[in-house]
Amino acid sequence: MALHRSNNRWLAGVCGGIASWLGWSPTLVRLLYIIISVASAAFPGIIVYVILWVIMPRSRG
Repeated sequence: MALHRSNNRWLAGVCGGIASWLGWSPTLVRLLYIIISVASAAFPGIIVYVILWVIMPRSRG
């Protein structure tokens, strides 16, 4: 299965797509992403999210 943005989304589907690719719960991935972003002063997490938003293809379904 290829990595792509999910239709199960809050903003752009990045965390939902990662969750689908890993076979994890989207809520768990979102919480982990928020915790990691806050622990790293949030700014790098925002940049990574925007980069993933741009480079990850949209869901085919």
